[in-house]
Amino acid sequence: MFSKILSGTICGFEPTLIEVEVDIAGGIPSFSLVGLPDTAVTEARERVRAALKNAMLDLPSRRITVNLAPADIRKEGAGLDVPLAIGLLTSSDMIPPLNVENLLFVGEMSLDGRLKHSKGILPLALLAKEKGLRGMVVPSANAKEAMVVPDLPVYAFESLGSMVEALRGNQPFSPDVLTESTKPSVSPPFSNIDMAEIKGQPFARRALEIAAAGGHNLLMVGPPGAGKTLLAKAMPSILPPLSFEEAIEVTKIYSVKGLLPAGCGIIETRPFRDPHHTISDAALIGGGRIPSPGEVSLAHHGVLFLDELPEFKKAVLEVLREPLTEGRVTISRASQAASFPARFLLIAAMNPCPCGYTNDPLKTCACNHNQIRNYQQKISGPLLDRMDLQISVPRLKPEELASEESGETSKTVLTRVIKARTRQKERHPRGLIKLNAHLPPKLLKTDCILEPESIRILLDAVRKFGLSARAYDKIIRVARTIADLDQFENINLPHIAEAIQYRTIDPFCAL
Repeated sequence: MFSKILSGTICGFEPTLIEVEVDIAGGIPSFSLVGLPDTAVTEARERVRAALKNAMLDLPSRRITVNLAPADIRKEGAGLDVPLAIGLLTSSDMIPPLNVENLLFVGEMSLDGRLKHSKGILPLALLAKEKGLRGMVVPSANAKEAMVVPDLPVYAFESLGSMVEALRGNQPFSPDVLTESTKPSVSPPFSNIDMAEIKGQPFARRALEIAAAGGHNLLMVGPPGAGKTLLAKAMPSILPPLSFEEAIEVTKIYSVKGLLPAGCGIIETRPFRDPHHTISDAALIGGGRIPSPGEVSLAHHGVLFLDELPEFKKAVLEVLREPLTEGRVTISRASQAASFPARFLLIAAMNPCPCGYTNDPLKTCACNHNQIRNYQQKISGPLLDRMDLQISVPRLKPEELASEESGETSKTVLTRVIKARTRQKERHPRGLIKLNAHLPPKLLKTDCILEPESIRILLDAVRKFGLSARAYDKIIRVARTIADLDQFENINLPHIAEAIQYRTIDPFCAL
């Protein structure tokens, strides 16, 4: 007998509908699985066989052929265990075919028939909603993740046995209902440092606020212990919560990567990723034999913090150019190409020299000129040019260390950031451009009108410091953000003057 069960797989970042076709016929007993399965899918034969046996649902001793259609797309992961088992039972007349029609089945099984937490559930749930299916069957550990999608019936089960009994009609087969106890939980904050914990550094705090308001990249240069890392880790506390659409995008990435914890429904806090400097370029940008998201995609709509920037391999840093400009990453392999979103705010921190004390007023630098030059040249000009704000973070004074006074709290700064971001959204009602950092050049003339005196000062800075065309545009975007923070519709002279100082002060020499 023949049966067809709907399931899905993730190709790069996009979900693809899979038809699990099962045919059981007479002949020498065998089990053939075709349709470009990877190793995990091929091994599903043994997992399913053992799970059915332990659930008292033995396979018939006949010729079994399973095809995963479309046959030209490679299938990966263990999420096809459940549809394969249901297809075998349906073909064996153990489950009525009408009961599985237009349902999408996903889930991994253990040998004793328990259904295990699987990755990629959210994008597959969105696919089921898009295709107009009547529901989705998932392991109980993935129920909250699938229930994030509105108006999609979700049927969750703990084991294969309970699922089969429900599909047979021996137990109620009804979708899970959201209650206070089953409401999809949100992920915990990635970082919970408050701005009030930062002592001194008014200039750096101001730069941090501007970066948060406009989505601008920030480079901090200073001696060890000046507070660069603490400043970076406070950034998530002054970023507004994700919108529902943004939260869905971020949660999809973590679901595809398998990093969404069991029982977590949706990620509502902006990601904060701080990879170690030993990271490879594939881990940072994404890749692998079968392309998967990297750190830049995991930081989508959030913060990517690169501490000790010159310690990263130069080849690793250079791959950041494309996502910083385009907001996406395209990974091409011989078998397939995948595109992942990567619109993040980059914060980088570094010492001015190997020992960290160049021009320090209290400690003598132990590095010679060549060592300092070679250390700073690890950061290429094109990458440095993409940093909107470049500031020095000097050593704290002793009285600042002992001071009991605290600066503004993150809540106070966040209020100003939200107001500034609201002004940016109001200028673009369609929502195609949400932040000033992403303004295309053609909109600079309409959104960033400069006074003649402001243009003169800006051109003087370009001539004096040899700024590039990209730096020229970035200064204007930063000035637009400063005006938004001050609740000004037009960019005035103080706004452009402040924006210029974040690009014309050499952070390597200003300490």
